[in-house]
Amino acid sequence: MPDRPPHRVVTVERGSFCLARCDCGWTGMARRARSQARTDAERHLAEAGGGPEPSACRPVE
Repeated sequence: MPDRPPHRVVTVERGSFCLARCDCGWTGMARRARSQARTDAERHLAEAGGGPEPSACRPVE
């Protein structure tokens, strides 16, 4: 299996919305709640597999 780069997810604020973005190009939905954007990021990391655990790569607020 080829080496995959790790996924690094951060949250980005745009006005009153927050969204999660990953180095792989994935972008989550714009959310009003930061907690929901973090949940989207954790779900992406879990689905991506092979990346760091969500606790090791906590999205930035």
